[in-house]
Amino acid sequence: MKIGIITVSDSCFNGRRVDKSGKIIQQMVSSIGEVVEYRIVPDDKGVLQSALLYLTDKQEVDLLLTTGGTGISPRDITPDVTKQIIEKEIPGFGELMRLKTFSSSPTSVLSRGIAGVRGKSVIVNLPGSPKGVKECLALLLPILPHTFDMIRGLPHEQD
Repeated sequence: MKIGIITVSDSCFNGRRVDKSGKIIQQMVSSIGEVVEYRIVPDDKGVLQSALLYLTDKQEVDLLLTTGGTGISPRDITPDVTKQIIEKEIPGFGELMRLKTFSSSPTSVLSRGIAGVRGKSVIVNLPGSPKGVKECLALLLPILPHTFDMIRGLPHEQD
């Protein structure tokens, strides 16, 4: 599986902060595939959109994970840009992440992270905090194999 990671953060992009969340994602996905590209971009609509389109349309990653920019501050744009390029939204991913992390982090309800499909790529917006990334990605990893089977049109069990 080809995996792309994008950290969306002005402070990481400008070198004022170390990107811990992107590194956590790299560690957590190493058992399911190869990270073919990891980049840090600023909270800029055009830059983020270009990066998303490049990784899905040119690199043809199977899984594209973003971290950061999912909140409600003025520069948080990741879900908005993602929504513009996906073809099908997977609302359950965002709902699951918010619901399951609420008990340990009540502010998780402020996250607007979404997930969706573009072509044969799954895009998931993860929170920006290292704790949020760990918790949310751990919830989604077991669901991903079935997700990819469905996208590829492979037979799958139905209840």
